[in-house]
Amino acid sequence: MTRKKLIAGNWKMNKTSSDAVSLARELVLSLGTQADVDVVICPPFTALEAVAGAIDGSLIKLGAQNMHFEPSGAFTGEISAPMLRALFATHVILGHSERRTLFGEGDELVNRKVLAALKHQLRPILCVGESLAEREAGQTLKIVQTQTERALEGVSREMAASVVVAYEPVWAIGTGKVATAEQAQEVHGFIRGLLTKLQGEAVAQRIRVLYGGSMKPANAAELLTQKDIDGGLIGGASLEARSFVELVRAAAAAS
Repeated sequence: MTRKKLIAGNWKMNKTSSDAVSLARELVLSLGTQADVDVVICPPFTALEAVAGAIDGSLIKLGAQNMHFEPSGAFTGEISAPMLRALFATHVILGHSERRTLFGEGDELVNRKVLAALKHQLRPILCVGESLAEREAGQTLKIVQTQTERALEGVSREMAASVVVAYEPVWAIGTGKVATAEQAQEVHGFIRGLLTKLQGEAVAQRIRVLYGGSMKPANAAELLTQKDIDGGLIGGASLEARSFVELVRAAAAAS
């Protein structure tokens, strides 16, 4: 089965609302009508509404970087799935390594968020991956298996096809280090096999697994031509229109 490639830009804590609109408009000019690759951009919460307006009418989709698992309530500083849906967001990044390491989010919390996102018709971009110490200790596959299994607890086969998994070797995020294409494919293939056990072959073949560790135009082609790498969750290279557009074009060429 051929899965449509997906390139998602995680802008992290960058871009004021006006800066975000400028970048979004540049991306619309270059990518707004291409349909070979799915494109999602995830600005900070403060820019979501403005960016939604800037990409309206284009094929670029809107994502958020996080959300709370409750639909509303006394959760100061939090944002809910219904709030994101009201802005026409379609995707939400959950379980990013920065949320796990800097803000103490564990597998149970990530699972509650995944279930809440799916309940409200948001597609979770579920992040899993190991630290450098865990890789050096030979624990990569064990860590990825545990994070994936726990995050998907209670997710039905009907809903599972809406999930996107992003493998992000934590040691390769923002460091300039990149897993080799072979290292990345090994883990992606493992995730595909794990999804097959959890959800069945048909569903597992529909779930897209992205690579999320310092993908850039220079290394994108080699990564994106691997059998089980279905796109990228892009950090730094998503903050500048030219490099992000190059990544989308690399994904189109690898499709």
